[in-house]
Amino acid sequence: MKLYNENMPAPNPRRVRMYLAEKGIDVPLVHIAMMKREHKSPEFRAKNSLGQVPSLELDDGTVISESVSICRYLEALHPEKPLFGRTPLEIAQIDMWLRRIEFVIMTPIGNYWRHAHPYTSKLLTQFKDFGESNVEAASRSLQWLDRELEGHDYVVGNDFSVADIMMLCSIDFGIYTGLNIPDDCGNVKAWHERVSARPSSKA
Repeated sequence: MKLYNENMPAPNPRRVRMYLAEKGIDVPLVHIAMMKREHKSPEFRAKNSLGQVPSLELDDGTVISESVSICRYLEALHPEKPLFGRTPLEIAQIDMWLRRIEFVIMTPIGNYWRHAHPYTSKLLTQFKDFGESNVEAASRSLQWLDRELEGHDYVVGNDFSVADIMMLCSIDFGIYTGLNIPDDCGNVKAWHERVSARPSSKA
């Protein structure tokens, strides 16, 4: 088993590295240099037709892509300590938050990155007005998150879960692109400091 990986600031490979660190699972990493477009090479597309990392290659050559799917597979192999919840309610709540993170938090960050950031102007046709409109959307999403975190140590109640991993990687990528946590989001800032202090955040 090996994980096709890219280093910071790529958020999705970091999600899997954090998960592996939290679970104490050792999987060899194969560096795919995205800046050199290695993920779009014919050789890599033969493994993942969308040309994306992370991708987990099993010993029989089967390849699993998408960060959450990779983590779910590893969770089934290594159920302790559970990061996807123990009870039906916890499992459902964490799954709900994984969807929210992708659609509410990560979508405006991704849109800003693709359509307003100077780096991506070299890679695609940008619609800068649309990209810039996501600055406000990203800020509103974190203000909503701030209200949701009231009284909670972590995204789902008071237990660290894969939802915190996905959220941290999304918010940190937003910070990298220039979308900082708003000053009035004290709950988000406290949560961010708490989760960033975990050793896995350095993975």
